[in-house]
Amino acid sequence: MTALHVERGSLAATADSGLTVVGIRAAISPVLRRLGDTATAREQTRDYAFAEVRALADAGIALAGIAKQDGGAGGSLRAVTDVVIDVARADSSVAQALRSTFLIADQVAGRADLPHRARILTRLRNRDLFAGTANERTGGASGQINATARREGAAWVVNGEKYYSTGGLYASWFSTQALAEDGTVVRFTVPVDRAGVERLDDFDAVGQRLTASGTTRFTDVRVSDDEVTSLGASQPDNPWTGSFAQLYLAAVQAGVAARALDDAVWYVREKARPIKHSSANKSVEDPYVRQTVGEIAARAQAARAVVLLAAETLEDVRGHTAPAARDPGAAAAVHIAQAGAVAIESALKAAELLFDVGGGSITNRDLGFDRHWRNARTAANHNPRQWKYAVAGAYHLTGEEPPTTGLF
Repeated sequence: MTALHVERGSLAATADSGLTVVGIRAAISPVLRRLGDTATAREQTRDYAFAEVRALADAGIALAGIAKQDGGAGGSLRAVTDVVIDVARADSSVAQALRSTFLIADQVAGRADLPHRARILTRLRNRDLFAGTANERTGGASGQINATARREGAAWVVNGEKYYSTGGLYASWFSTQALAEDGTVVRFTVPVDRAGVERLDDFDAVGQRLTASGTTRFTDVRVSDDEVTSLGASQPDNPWTGSFAQLYLAAVQAGVAARALDDAVWYVREKARPIKHSSANKSVEDPYVRQTVGEIAARAQAARAVVLLAAETLEDVRGHTAPAARDPGAAAAVHIAQAGAVAIESALKAAELLFDVGGGSITNRDLGFDRHWRNARTAANHNPRQWKYAVAGAYHLTGEEPPTTGLF
């Protein structure tokens, strides 16, 4: 382990005792403005926002929602989700890239029994960022594990490749899994600069291009036992462990819709000219432009509203244990699936309607307005809304529980 990743246990919780969600939002506000102002140019030149992401981390963004006694900023799950929407409104690629960090922070906030919780909490207080994925491009069924872990003395030696390593280029720590010779799943976390870990910038989707979601390659990577987070499968009281991950994606979509509204308003005020058939002298007075902006605003509002309500529902599930956790866990998973579907459709429609507030010039590539639809579309494809609707319908009609695969 290099000096970069030595645990700084002397950094006590009291160092962050003054953190609040309000304070974090104030600190990151200028950073979000820079992200929003440069999003188009950075995407066009494949310029990652390393300085801005580091500034967000240094402001303690991942400590929102973590209890103050743990050195966090406190705050509800709704408040955390609202912060995510703000980041996505500035640059949805950056919000997506921070997803793994927020997911691990949510586990720290909600699970007193989380393996290595104290160690992870120290890393969060040290402003470290996290990435991780179980996904592989194997050509086989989704969830198939080809990465291998073999015993060699007191360590495991891991070989394989993982894809959709979202946020990998920004992170200090990477979590994934491999298959031992006896078929046991070995889950572990290692520093990204560990010998044999290689991060590739090869993500090539139409949208979310700067999420650093490419390949992470493991070549004879040594993993000690104390870096293993679990062996084999576990059965949590609430098996819908992916609910916050899905809520996070819905928040990203809500941010995309909000940014489409921002850009529509800016374009109409600053650039647009009424078409020759219009009865208005200014685009801001054109009734059809007003109608379109109003619909975009309604779509953005709907996305934000359903996502924040879902956050409140999910927070109500925390604290339930044993059999009492199952029913509210299933209900929350369905609620979030419904919110996710609405947020996806709201973002896609808002991004499409943006082009109806102007003429041919609004399609100019230097404006980069097409990225909103591309970003929403790319994020939506990882989480098919048809399945969300079908699962929700089955739950309401027959009480059938949603799958526990992480997509709901």
